[in-house]
Amino acid sequence: MSELKGKIHSIETCGTVDGPGIRFVIFTQGCPMRCLYCHNPDTWVIGKNNVEEMSASQILEKYEGVKEFCKGGITVTGGEPLVQADFVAELFRLAHERNIHTALDTSGILFNSENKYKFDNLLKYTSLVMLDIKHIDDEEHKKLTGHSNKNILEFARYLSDIDKPVWIRHVVVPGITYNEHYLKGMGRFLAGLKNIKALDILPYHNLAISKYKELGIEYKLKDTPQLTKEEAIFARNIIISAMKK
Repeated sequence: MSELKGKIHSIETCGTVDGPGIRFVIFTQGCPMRCLYCHNPDTWVIGKNNVEEMSASQILEKYEGVKEFCKGGITVTGGEPLVQADFVAELFRLAHERNIHTALDTSGILFNSENKYKFDNLLKYTSLVMLDIKHIDDEEHKKLTGHSNKNILEFARYLSDIDKPVWIRHVVVPGITYNEHYLKGMGRFLAGLKNIKALDILPYHNLAISKYKELGIEYKLKDTPQLTKEEAIFARNIIISAMKK
């Protein structure tokens, strides 16, 4: 039987913002969401751009060549890794056998409570989930991403139920998520989860504008100012304060 192959956009060695430690980062191709601030629009469609098909063993072979520099482990991001959940599960299974720390960077958009087996098969080999919650308000989430956040929040609760370690990631965007009401709502939601190990507040930036131009895609937030470091700290403090109440 031929090995399952994943559609890979790119691989980055020595990643420092994709989980604990210095990491080997795999960017998968394919994502159903269209976040207005997405900095990887070239990963949206599986059949486009320079996608390479690789097996899990081929990826681990590359990792072995740089593991002395990537001692934190392996992170799979995207795109949206859950588009290729079976492949990521196989990669993480083989990594688990080698005692390699595995991190899944996901929005949780494809979580389906009626098919938990598929997710459990992946999660049992996942050391850490880095969960990107785009917006706490469902209607605003639809405007920002094109999708509801209901199954994303359900995924967050499920991860809490099974006590899977989670880092929450939240991009704060002026005029969209940089809003005290929404930030407090995020904090109140997170207060109900028992498995949060870290909270990453990511300030919005517009560094992807040139990439959108190259791809011929309209960048709808071109007039949105970037979030300052001070504003990011303020936003994080609001969330944490609401979590404690």
